[in-house]
Amino acid sequence: MALSRLRQCAVSAARSSRRATATHASVAARHRQNSSFAKVEEVPLQTPEDWTNFQLKRAEYETLLDTFGEYGSTQTRDNTFQPHHSLHRPVAPSDITLSALIASGAHFGHSQKRMNPNFVPYAYGVRAGITIIDLDHTLPLLRRAAQVVRGVAARGGSVVFVGTRADLRSAVRLAAERMGKQGYHVGERWLPGTLTNKVHMFGPETVRDEQVVPDLVVFLNPIPNIHAIRECALEHVPTIGIVDSNVDPRIVMYPIPANDESTRTAELIAGLLSVAGREGVAIHQEEQAKIAALTANRRGSRPSYQDMA
Repeated sequence: MALSRLRQCAVSAARSSRRATATHASVAARHRQNSSFAKVEEVPLQTPEDWTNFQLKRAEYETLLDTFGEYGSTQTRDNTFQPHHSLHRPVAPSDITLSALIASGAHFGHSQKRMNPNFVPYAYGVRAGITIIDLDHTLPLLRRAAQVVRGVAARGGSVVFVGTRADLRSAVRLAAERMGKQGYHVGERWLPGTLTNKVHMFGPETVRDEQVVPDLVVFLNPIPNIHAIRECALEHVPTIGIVDSNVDPRIVMYPIPANDESTRTAELIAGLLSVAGREGVAIHQEEQAKIAALTANRRGSRPSYQDMA
């Protein structure tokens, strides 16, 4: 008896739920039909009057935007930060801020257990077992490195940007392009002996007639290119490098404490240094133009043999 009553109750409950579902579906369908937000089919412009009405509506919409636009936000895509700006629109050294470094993730280091003892002066603390880099040290060291790049470029020196990871190749390529003929990049692999065995690599004539050894090398990932740093040290070439918490800052001449595994951090630093190098190239070109003008004036002011006769 108890089982039969349970079955009758289950059957009645199922029937009532089906009726409720059907009623709800019919109400929803009626609401869609009567709703003002129903999809409106677009009618093509067939007559000149349709085209005139379309233009009038567009003009009314633009007038409405111009009228009430001054009361809204002034932020647009052009004047706000975008993730791709650090690669294609880098900031100048004078415009770099701590907030930009934090947004790029430059303050994240490695695990506390992997921290190099010589990196302690550049560490802010530890959070959840991760070393936090003190960006109050990073910012002035980054500006110092920018001054070095600007000074080298202003004296006509060549700068090489090295980033051998796949995500760094576009950053070093664009950085070298901003400096023109004075900028070079290595994105695939630094061949051992490029500087220490340059006669065998380039040939005796090339070494004698052209400058093979650069005046400055910038490393975006120093640890995989430690052999290149050794070659620069042997050839007395100054180096700049992004140094993470697991790296000894003394391996490069001008260290920049930051997260060397962050692509955005590397793009930000490489772009900033390349902008400084571009400024140095402009200074060098101005000086060369002044020297050329002075030389031309001196040649023009010299008396000729006919005048002396």
